[in-house]
Order: sequence, then C-alpha cells, then structure tokens
Amino acid sequence: MSTQQGTNKGEMPVAETVSLANLVSYQEGSVVSRTILKRATGTVTLFAFDEGQGLSEHTAAFDAIAQILEGEAEITVAGKALPTKAGEAVLLPANLPHSLKATTRFRMMLTMIRS
Repeated sequence: MSTQQGTNKGEMPVAETVSLANLVSYQEGSVVSRTILKRATGTVTLFAFDEGQGLSEHTAAFDAIAQILEGEAEITVAGKALPTKAGEAVLLPANLPHSLKATTRFRMMLTMIRS
C-alpha cells in the first residue's frame, strides 16, 4: 500500500530530495517557468532567465518572495533597484510595482502567498 500523496502533473516529487535549480532549464533568449506546487493558498514557481531577459514592471494582488537560486538579477520594487545574487531573496509586497532583469543567467524560486 502506497503512502505517497498524488501530485499534479509537473509538480515536484513527493518525499524526494531534489535540486530546485535543476527542475527548470535555461532557454536561449527566453524566460522559462515551471510551477512545482499549486494550492488554493499559494504557489511555488521556478524560473530560468537567460542573460538580459526579464519581467517588465507589474503588480500582483498578493505578497511574493523571489529567492535567487543561481546567478544574478536586478529586482526593482517601487522604483528601488536591488542587485540580488544566489542565496538572497526579496519580498515583493502586494500591489507595489516590481520588475526583474537578468544581469547574468539566473534561476529563482517565486513563492506567492494568496491571503
């Protein structure tokens, strides 16, 4: 009898050690994303940005944490530019404009809390 819970297609494996950075691959000239956990209360999404790629300024209805897994990015929140590198994270508050730009190729994990 299996005690593992089922996961949605594409989600990270249950009860296994994984390298988060290896769950999303770089693609030349692109931004690639993969949602590894999606629940009513929030999502966890991995991103891989090729150098020079980014997300233009936008807002979100919920707080999110952008955690850099490898590489470097400039994350701008409400006009404040924050150079951010692997091992660092930035809180992106709900309803404040923010943007991201890859200063080198980088991978990040975005955790959004829907409350």
